[in-house]
Amino acid sequence: MEYKDYYKILGVSKDATTEEIKKSYRKLAMKYHPDRNPGDKTAEEKFKEITEANEVLSDPEKRKKYDQLGSNWKQYQYANANGMNDIFSQYSGGKQRSTYNFEGNLGDIWGNIGGFSDFFESFFGGARSGRQRTSNPFSAATKGADYEANLNLTLEEAYNGVQKQFTINGKTIKVNIEPGTRAGKRLRLRSMGAQGKFGGEKGDLFLNIHVINHPFFEVKDDDLYYNLDVDLYTAVLGGNIQIKTLDNKKINIVIPKETENGKLLKLKKMGLPKDGNLNEKGDLYVRVLIQIPKKLSKEERKLFETLAALRDKK
Repeated sequence: MEYKDYYKILGVSKDATTEEIKKSYRKLAMKYHPDRNPGDKTAEEKFKEITEANEVLSDPEKRKKYDQLGSNWKQYQYANANGMNDIFSQYSGGKQRSTYNFEGNLGDIWGNIGGFSDFFESFFGGARSGRQRTSNPFSAATKGADYEANLNLTLEEAYNGVQKQFTINGKTIKVNIEPGTRAGKRLRLRSMGAQGKFGGEKGDLFLNIHVINHPFFEVKDDDLYYNLDVDLYTAVLGGNIQIKTLDNKKINIVIPKETENGKLLKLKKMGLPKDGNLNEKGDLYVRVLIQIPKKLSKEERKLFETLAALRDKK
């Protein structure tokens, strides 16, 4: 298994701020997003790679763990594979406990963009240890342990709802995700856990919903926020810019004349569905980010100087 240098993947330094990481991810995600590169497998793999890097570096706890990992990643991998204690437990005062490895194939649980790498799954996610249910050792039957795993969704999947299919020990499992599903929701699949002892019933499988960061949209409760790059001329003179929504529709955003940087444009009832109801939604806020023109020609610079002179006369 190859060590992943997430800082190098995002093109940031190891002391980069959260805002610098976010900015770099957004720039790269816009470049390699599957919607902008249909059918391009290289771009798709690159998008998965930068999404994985951002998933770790934008999360303070994961980033701390990753930074602590450093050159010890091989030792930690070995410890993990042999059921030893997490080498990071010393930082959290963790206590030793029984672990149960999830032995399912969750490879296709990521839909159209695939899963994270083996490196990520080994240290940060994927199948997780289960919770042992205790019982009287002299009981005739003991219920099996529960399993836990992360079910990772794109924001589009969480918004529209989706059916996920995967296998556990050769058995095909289908899970229906309702529209508007939020990160943090927990799904229980009965009798999908460890085998019970002495004829006891199986444990359960708990799927923890996790929604990966989107390059364009942010989620705040029921509302969506969209960062829209607007050129200086459109911001000054006004105009229309088309964007694609999470349900794959194209809408025109009207940019008023003399729009300021950071201005929020509100579109009612275009946010996330409430409680799975597509007819009840939050709002969509489009945040205008004005892009300053670069590499001006001599003629362009003179024109800007003329404009500046005109403003000074007022």
